[in-house]
Amino acid sequence: MAETHALVSLVEPVPRRPRGRPRKSAEHPDEGNRRRELMEHAARLFLVKGYAATTTRDIAAAMGMHSGSPFYYFKSKSALLYAVMREGMERAAASQQQALATLAPDADAHARLRALVRHHFDILLGPASGFIPVMLYEWRSLTAAQKKGVSQIKDAYEAAWMPTLARLFDAGFLRAEPAVARLFIFGALNWSVQWFHARGSHSLDELTDEALRLFAGQA
Repeated sequence: MAETHALVSLVEPVPRRPRGRPRKSAEHPDEGNRRRELMEHAARLFLVKGYAATTTRDIAAAMGMHSGSPFYYFKSKSALLYAVMREGMERAAASQQQALATLAPDADAHARLRALVRHHFDILLGPASGFIPVMLYEWRSLTAAQKKGVSQIKDAYEAAWMPTLARLFDAGFLRAEPAVARLFIFGALNWSVQWFHARGSHSLDELTDEALRLFAGQA
């Protein structure tokens, strides 16, 4: 009997394999591309169907995945929505910085406002749009902690407009106090997702011209 116990103690238990496919590791070479593609498909579905009506099965089908596969990349549908919004704001902040960097160092306030407005229309309505409109439509679907995470990037994005608005205000082109003007401007620009049609009578450049005439009195 003692020999039997000794033999048993020498045999290490075989660990139980978790059911289903293992979650992909960060080192997997395809991880970033698949994750990004998943967010892009989810963003389109959230826009067309709404977040509440979109199921993970819908998202998986759009990707050609099994119904549970999105959970290998995101813990929940809520986590996926948050990733879409955060990714959208991070991309927008980076591309806005690039748009401003292309301006001449001596560019006046009107030129800077034009670059900011044109860029904002592009992320709202351009060929690569999708993530930011989801944020506008589905903000209420985030948790309080998720809203805080996205707001930090959103606030920094909007704060980049303040020096330009302040210069226009000081020069007499902007009649409203800059902080209030910023709220009105973003409200007007963001509402364009409700009525703009790419095949309509105005291009994004023409829409930018109209916005400059409205906001800063530029002919």
